[in-house]
Amino acid sequence: MKRIATPGAVLVAALAVTSGLSGCSAVQQLTGRFQTPPQTEMPGQVEPVHAAAIARDEAVFWVTSNGCTAKEDITPVVRDSSEGPIITLRRIKEDRCLESRPEGAELRWSFEELGLPPGSRLSVENPYQLPPA
Repeated sequence: MKRIATPGAVLVAALAVTSGLSGCSAVQQLTGRFQTPPQTEMPGQVEPVHAAAIARDEAVFWVTSNGCTAKEDITPVVRDSSEGPIITLRRIKEDRCLESRPEGAELRWSFEELGLPPGSRLSVENPYQLPPA
């Protein structure tokens, strides 16, 4: 006995498969079990900042220092996002000096050094930390 699918049966089957797939997608989003794009490894550790200022195509940060923190010890990582570039300062060399500096160290990068066009709106991703008292 040969069975022939009617157009109505094919439509019902197609709708059932489509709704099942969208349900799977919703479950993936709700459970967090969907693939995320691969993240590239970043150098060093995220550096808390005491203050930050972005003005005149320059980014200025104040970070903790025991007397030996230099610009070369911190790497600025700039990444693009849908809301504009985001900067994260990462410490690549530990400051092992013993001269506590309550004011911290001031570090500056021009937008040119950061690879940003003049007038860019830059967001800072680092956590804020009160300076030592």
